[in-house]
Amino acid sequence: MKFQEIKNNIFYCGLNDCDRRIFDELIPLEHGTSYNSYLVKGSEKTAIIDTMYPPKTKEYLKRLVENQVGKVDYIIANHGEQDHSGSIPALLEKYPNAIVLTNPKCAENIKSMLHVSDEKIRVISDGEEVSLGDKTLKFIFAPGVHWPDTMFTYIKEDNVICTCDFLGAHYTFSDVFAVESLELEKSAKRYYAEIMMPFRTMCKKYTQMIKDMKVDMILPSHGPVYKNPDFILDLYTDWASDTPKNLVVLPYVSMYESTKDMIDYLSEKLEAKGVKTFKFDIVDDDLGDLAMALVDAATIVMGTSMVLAGPHPMAVNVAYLAAVLRPKAKFASLVGSYGWGGKLFDLLAQILAPLKLDIIEPVQVKGKPNAEDYEKLDAMVDAIYNKHKSINLV
Repeated sequence: MKFQEIKNNIFYCGLNDCDRRIFDELIPLEHGTSYNSYLVKGSEKTAIIDTMYPPKTKEYLKRLVENQVGKVDYIIANHGEQDHSGSIPALLEKYPNAIVLTNPKCAENIKSMLHVSDEKIRVISDGEEVSLGDKTLKFIFAPGVHWPDTMFTYIKEDNVICTCDFLGAHYTFSDVFAVESLELEKSAKRYYAEIMMPFRTMCKKYTQMIKDMKVDMILPSHGPVYKNPDFILDLYTDWASDTPKNLVVLPYVSMYESTKDMIDYLSEKLEAKGVKTFKFDIVDDDLGDLAMALVDAATIVMGTSMVLAGPHPMAVNVAYLAAVLRPKAKFASLVGSYGWGGKLFDLLAQILAPLKLDIIEPVQVKGKPNAEDYEKLDAMVDAIYNKHKSINLV
């Protein structure tokens, strides 16, 4: 298959992986994913920006041969993770005169993960430029938008930027150019939630930097190319902002329906007061949907049954996930039911502590909630409403 030209001798040479269903042994993939690689043909030299996921290396090399890529001078490694760098050893074998250009941190990762030798790597500095003749590659270090070794490659004459994982989406396509849709927006948001949200502060910084550059196109390493950069940049500006939305996320696990009854009651009462809610069954629902809801949530209310004198292990898992994703939520509470006793909330509160949330009085019941318990839930609803009102969300 012929490489699709993106702009002025810049070609897409990546691959779709429509059948992949989980990423990093953790993230479910609704649409598979793509591994994006870009061939840049200058008047004097040729570069490949990012390579390929190792299981796809054979197919990747075959496509390079079919498209008559006879020489490669530079292999640009924007990031050392192997879904982008994994084919570097095979490329160096095929193109023995090629040199890997990358930053110091990425160089160390490539040497340790792929056993690429020092003499095949040229370490570049932040802002350094390399000429391909009529094209100039400028390297912009962007640590903290995923890994400490991340950088961007800006192709100056064409005003396009290759952003590696930043601004990407786990999404497959027949045409490399983005078709703006709610489906693509959802995939990009899911990707942001699961991969980029822990680095929200850095995402804000580099989103604004790219906005200020006024690039013509954004070429990420997963998902389609954005000919309209504002589509993805405006979304990131919203998602990475400090202001949450009028939303309460209610993840819960309920062994005998008691905790579910409380979650349902809270949801109904909050919705009646104009506060949106998102209920999430920890056992049966897709964690990606929870991650997306956490992007916007102002409040998190976790619900759990008790197991062996402590919170249900599935609730512990989700509390840990929320803590590492570091959403911009401001408030939190806990509800739960127990049978014979123990500490229901201590561990969950400890796990969530790094988020520094304003904690609303939890509600713990023995068995099914009674009238007095529902009064406590009503008080929680009022407290959540007032908290949201205090930051102008309602």
